[in-house]
Amino acid sequence: MSINQKPTVVPVICNLCGKDDWTVHLPASIEDFDSLSPDAFRCTSSGYGSHAQIVKCNHCSYIYANPRWSNERLIDAYGAVEDATYVAERQGRELTFSKHLQAMERFIGDANGRSLLDVGAYVGIFVDTALKSGWKAMGVEPSSWASAEAQKDGLPIICGTQDSTELDGKTFDVITMWDVIEHVDDPSGEMAKAYARLKPGGWLVVHTMDVDSMAAKLLKSRWPWYMDMHIHYFSQNTMKQMLEQNGFEVKWSGIQSRYLTLSYLGTRVTAWHEGLGKLASGIINGLGIGKTAVPISFGDLFTAYAQKPEK
Repeated sequence: MSINQKPTVVPVICNLCGKDDWTVHLPASIEDFDSLSPDAFRCTSSGYGSHAQIVKCNHCSYIYANPRWSNERLIDAYGAVEDATYVAERQGRELTFSKHLQAMERFIGDANGRSLLDVGAYVGIFVDTALKSGWKAMGVEPSSWASAEAQKDGLPIICGTQDSTELDGKTFDVITMWDVIEHVDDPSGEMAKAYARLKPGGWLVVHTMDVDSMAAKLLKSRWPWYMDMHIHYFSQNTMKQMLEQNGFEVKWSGIQSRYLTLSYLGTRVTAWHEGLGKLASGIINGLGIGKTAVPISFGDLFTAYAQKPEK
């Protein structure tokens, strides 16, 4: 299935400083921009190394895809995403989000009936985790399939974005964006929308990849997070700058790991390096430990906690 709307690709300016002055960070590894498939935008996509041209701003060092797919095409692609593999990997996702929630609550306090909006909620695993911990949680998700999967489980997930009319008049104590900000057309705009929807003293929690991590520097073009679906690449410094530009006070930023089942980890390694992945999968399958979930961290994923001032 392809998305064939025009324009195919568009030039974009730096989302952090607004300048249009850049140096190529990585040349494009794809040639046919017209064959944009929703499969490339699944959370579990294995399209490592496939990406548009990636550039680095000469003024603020922000790294982003340019030119890249238009917002209209991105919305169509994410709306059409279906991802059965994500559902099959639910165990690892539940552990990851449970750990994320525990870390968040240690920093900003327990639920105590507070309200929470999860942006890019996918099939609603984090919303479900938050509800069970006492949060008045809901989510928005552009994928028709993913939001329907969540709704089948009785979860309050709206098919849409922060612009959805169903959110009109609603404010929240916490807004979360887990592995979302790198996918959106306008990260700064999404932060501004979150700021407007937060109550005074409310929190925005953003989790993404760290393009300035040691792993990214060592692996260079082989860093697995260079992918079609990732069009913005933050460092902890550029994340802090963008959040502050939108009125937030960044209280903490640091590395956070995730959990993956060993069988799923084997498929990820295979997509990145076939020989190594086949060896790893053979060992995992041979030992019968594929369903075991383990913490994974290469130091290249981080979370930022940012607060809207009380006044």
